[in-house]
Amino acid sequence: MKEKQRICKRCVMPESPPDIYLSEEGICNLCVAYDSSVHTANKKPLENDFIKILNKNKSRGKYDCMVMCSGGKDSTSALYYMKKRYKLNPLAFTFDHGFEPDDAMENIKKATDVLNVDFMLYKSMYMADMFRKIITSGSPTVLCHPCSIWYMDLAYDIAERFNIPIIVAGWTSGQSSNDAIEIKSGCGQHNPEFRQMSENTEAFLKKGIDMPKYKHFPKSMQAVIKKHKKRKRAQVISPHWFLPYGPDDYVPLIQKELGWKYPKHSYPKGSTNCSLNFLSVYYAMKHYGYTHYHVEASKLIRQGHLLREEALEQLKINFDEETLQRESNKLGINFNEYK
Repeated sequence: MKEKQRICKRCVMPESPPDIYLSEEGICNLCVAYDSSVHTANKKPLENDFIKILNKNKSRGKYDCMVMCSGGKDSTSALYYMKKRYKLNPLAFTFDHGFEPDDAMENIKKATDVLNVDFMLYKSMYMADMFRKIITSGSPTVLCHPCSIWYMDLAYDIAERFNIPIIVAGWTSGQSSNDAIEIKSGCGQHNPEFRQMSENTEAFLKKGIDMPKYKHFPKSMQAVIKKHKKRKRAQVISPHWFLPYGPDDYVPLIQKELGWKYPKHSYPKGSTNCSLNFLSVYYAMKHYGYTHYHVEASKLIRQGHLLREEALEQLKINFDEETLQRESNKLGINFNEYK
């Protein structure tokens, strides 16, 4: 984290002018804004709302929906719910950009085998040159953000190919909003906590990457959404926004039913993220003093779903320079040169 950064006494967001600042009482402007709007905020949608969405978007093809599977607890339980609870025929979809952990892939394999659903794996090193350029150029672009733009564009393309009307994500309530895709990817330009990140990502994609292979790469998540809206894009939604169940409920379920296991090493603690995430977190903390995980945890704290002390424990850095060097080696980079 940046030196001498103050942290909000209510959530876990650090002071990061000009978009995030603390009051004299030590409360961030995001918490203040939440309190002023909480009386007009919509109540949590009910499962009936989710069922209405499913019924409204009936499939005309082989698959009722496509579930983006990372091998984590949230996406694995989303796949379980779509198959078992809603009796749909999902296509499980995973992309591997060269950093997908073996234990995550094992979780996906076990889940798709037990549930007997079709599974598509898209493996490509297409993004490696971009990741390398971000790091070696010293760009403040968060590695996860252009990757999110890539995989959402890819997910829409796959859904369109198979005429799938719904893309199911494992996003939790801390990742939900009116522009959930942008929030999850950290590309929400109108959200103060993501403004600088979003602007830096778009600037890099417009001027910082000049390789021919990325000539047609979308310059923002907004561009991806606009592109696929013209094609009557699939609706992206998560069952976790509607169901009254949290990880304490569905983790034991998928452990018992699907043999799901926590990964040996991932950040934040208890998550299942790709190994490139270690580098992404390191550089995000270096440039901004926080990550999108801090944003998600802070939202859950404000909603009363997570204790601040628990969030602080989950967000502790649990990796070292040896880990960062190992992941840098996959990109042909000496981490010590780009700390």
